Amino acid sequence: MQMLEEQKKPAPTPPATASKDWRPPFNLVRWFSLASFFIIAAVALGLGYISTRFVVEESIERDSMLTAQFIQAIGDAEIRHASIQPNRTMGEMLDPREDNAYPDVNPATRASARIEFLDHVEHLPDILLATVYALDRTVVWSTNPELIGARIEGDDELDESFEMKEAVSTSYHEIDEEKPEQRLLREPQYLFIENYIPMFNADKSKVIAMVEIYKEPVDLVERIQRGFKAIWLATLLGGAAIYLGLFWIVRRAAMLLQSQQKQLVANETFVALGEMSSAVAHSLRNPLANIRSSAELAQEIGSQGAQKNIGDIIGQVDRMSRWVRELLVSLRPMNDDHENVDLVLTIDDALGAFEPLIKRSNVEVRFTPKSVPPVVSQQVLLTQILNSLFANALEAMPTGGVLSIDIETPVSGQVSMILNDTGKGMTKQQQQMVFKPFFTTKQGGLGVGLALVKRIMERFEGSVQLTSQEQEGTRVCLNFKVATGGEYGTQHTAGRG
Repeated sequence: MQMLEEQKKPAPTPPATASKDWRPPFNLVRWFSLASFFIIAAVALGLGYISTRFVVEESIERDSMLTAQFIQAIGDAEIRHASIQPNRTMGEMLDPREDNAYPDVNPATRASARIEFLDHVEHLPDILLATVYALDRTVVWSTNPELIGARIEGDDELDESFEMKEAVSTSYHEIDEEKPEQRLLREPQYLFIENYIPMFNADKSKVIAMVEIYKEPVDLVERIQRGFKAIWLATLLGGAAIYLGLFWIVRRAAMLLQSQQKQLVANETFVALGEMSSAVAHSLRNPLANIRSSAELAQEIGSQGAQKNIGDIIGQVDRMSRWVRELLVSLRPMNDDHENVDLVLTIDDALGAFEPLIKRSNVEVRFTPKSVPPVVSQQVLLTQILNSLFANALEAMPTGGVLSIDIETPVSGQVSMILNDTGKGMTKQQQQMVFKPFFTTKQGGLGVGLALVKRIMERFEGSVQLTSQEQEGTRVCLNFKVATGGEYGTQHTAGRG
């Protein structure tokens, strides 16, 4: 009883470590496409941002320098025009509170020169606001009368320009309400620039006045916007070109790697099975030959009732012998000797060899020979391919049918042989596995025929495609490379055996 209870207990389930440890294969193209996209996008955005900032800063700096030079040149010109002594500068004329501080300059002349200078400043193109500061940061003149007399404190840019004795420029997109000097006459649309232009004394040793110009350079803004569009368009196209180029290279590399992996697996399969299968095949050949010889002798002296059984023995021995031959051929290393083979004569010879079986199977063969150039192959291996395909087609039509063979030249340098039968066909799952070694849909088949066909065709730079429909038939297309004169040696033609 105890033993029966123990037998009834369910067996312990094995640990599911295999399913937990399973990892999907690494997808090189997918990971590279994602990683490279983000990296290239980040680099492109960074370069685009740096480039646009450089364009803006360089453009503004250039415009500010030209404005400062223009203002200072106007001041020098007005000093000469007013016949003021050359040792005086326009900076010394701008503060009306100091009109009597220079006895060598007539106050009226001084005021006239200042008025002319300020009139030129006021009518500068694209100007929003113009202001003149005295040394104590008091506004002594402005295009906005509300600012005249105000004293500006805490303006870092203004103090920096007074101390450094250089023009200082700053760009804005919005008016800063906390800066009292930004009381512009009109609202700017996009970008406006603030320029502090120092005005010196006679020996250029001290800044005694400062001209502040707010301007909206419309033409400069348009040029900057065009520069933005050109930079971002070039960045986008350059990044896309780099991404697509790298993606194409990696995709081809991934496809090549996948193909090589499949080839490596196939080679490892043949190598692993080769040693064992060769030993088994060679060991079976002699016993099979002895069995067949003994069966033939027994058939000569056997009774009428035993003839059928002996015939079955001989048939099965022949089938096993054919398996052994196919196995040895499929495992045999292929050499690189190419030949120019006449495809039409080889087909004709193969059909001749199968003629008795074709008649017994009640199969109609439709083949019209046509003139085509020789193809790259080997005579023996091409015959092996055709024998395998014809045998499969006839076995698929045990009650009769139609076997059609067509030869076409779809593209230059290629010849195609298309084989169609009206047999039972294959399922989609069977079509996916049909070129795998040792897979077969035939009862008692070895499963090396189509695998060998594919291997031989690819060996000679050809290809094979198979399509099938259940209960409608199968179509096999062999694509051969056309042999060029003298490249592959002398031509071999197939003759009837």
